[in-house]
Amino acid sequence: MPTREALPEDAAAIAAVHVASWRAAYRDLLPPAFLDSLDPAERAAVWRARLTSADRPAVLVSTGADGRPVAFSCFRAWPGEGLGPGPTAELAALYALPEVWGTGVGRALLSASEAALGSAGFREAALWVLAGNARGRRFYEAAGWRPDGGVASEETGGVLLDELRYRKRLFD
Repeated sequence: MPTREALPEDAAAIAAVHVASWRAAYRDLLPPAFLDSLDPAERAAVWRARLTSADRPAVLVSTGADGRPVAFSCFRAWPGEGLGPGPTAELAALYALPEVWGTGVGRALLSASEAALGSAGFREAALWVLAGNARGRRFYEAAGWRPDGGVASEETGGVLLDELRYRKRLFD
C-alpha cells in the first residue's frame, strides 16, 4: 500500500484508525466503557492540531485503494526521558485498522518510518509498548526491536498499565 506524509485533511481518517485500533488491540487490557468512550471526533481535533502545528511530529499514512489512510505512524526526536535527546527518535505511534492486520501494511509502514528516521539523521529509535500487548510486542520483535529494560507505568481508563521501552539501531 502507498505510504505518504500525512496532511491536515487526513486528521479524521487518522483518528478513526487510532480509535478502531485501540478498541481492538486493547480490549483485554482496558475497560470496555473506556474504549467505547473514545471519540473519533475528539481525536480528529487533536490530530488536526498536531498536523498543523509549527513543531509538528512526522506523521506517515499508508492508504488503501480508495486513497484513505488505513494505518499511520508518528515519530519525533526522543523527548529526553531516560535516553537523552540527540540521535534517538521516538516512534510515538503506529496503528492500523484491524481489518488490515496481518496483511503486511504495518510491516511496510514500520519500514518506511525507520527509513524516514534514518533520512532525518536519527541513529536509533525507541518506543513504548504495553507489556500486555503480546501482538504488538511480537510485531516489533519480528522487525528487530528489542526491550531495553525501561519500564513505565501509566494510568489509562482507570487501569494502571506497564509499558516496556523497545529500541532499535537504525544503522549498524
